[in-house]
Amino acid sequence: MDDISDKDYVVIDHFFREELYAEIRSFFLSKLSSFKEAGIGVDSDNQINSKIRGDFTYWLDRKRDSDLQNFWELLDEIIQMFNRYCYLSLSGYEFHLAHYPSGGHYDKHLDQFENRNNRMISVVIYLNEGWQQGDGGELEIFEKDGSSFLVEPLAMRCVMFKSAEVPHAVLQANKSRFSLTGWLLYQPSALGKFFG
Repeated sequence: MDDISDKDYVVIDHFFREELYAEIRSFFLSKLSSFKEAGIGVDSDNQINSKIRGDFTYWLDRKRDSDLQNFWELLDEIIQMFNRYCYLSLSGYEFHLAHYPSGGHYDKHLDQFENRNNRMISVVIYLNEGWQQGDGGELEIFEKDGSSFLVEPLAMRCVMFKSAEVPHAVLQANKSRFSLTGWLLYQPSALGKFFG
C-alpha cells in the first residue's frame, strides 16, 4: 500500500499460493479456445487495431466462472484493503484472461477512457511458467521523469498501478504470454467485456 501510494505502482512476487495459481492457470488453459481478439476504445468506438494491440482476451464473470471462487474471494479482500488503507472507495472490478501470442504487443497507453474514468487500480498477474530472457512480453512502466523500466512476466508475479496515472506498454512477445488482468473500479460496470 505504501509503494502504490508513493510511487503509483508496486510489483509483488509469489502473489498467489501455489494451489490458487494452479487453479487459475488450469482454468486459463481450458478457456483458450474461447478467447477473442482484443480491441481498443470503448462502446461504439471499440475497434481492432493489431498495429497498436495484439492480444486475445476472455472476459471473466463471477457467476459464470465459479471455478475461480478462491480468486473472487481474494479480490474482495484486496478491495477491502485498498478501501481501508488508501481510502479509495472501490466498489467493483472487471477482469479478463489475456493471451499475447508470439508477435503480440500493446503500445504505450493508460488504462483509462476519456468518457469512462472509473478504473482506479490496474492489476496484472502473470501465468507464464519457465519465462526466460528473450521470451519477450515484458511490461514497460514509464515514470514521471520520462524514464522507464521493464517488469519480466514471471509466473505468480503481480503488478498493481494507478490506472489513470501510469503509462505502460507490453513489449512484443516472442512466445505465448499469459496473464490475468483487470481493474479495481470506483463504480462497477456490468459491461466490462464490451470495453477495451
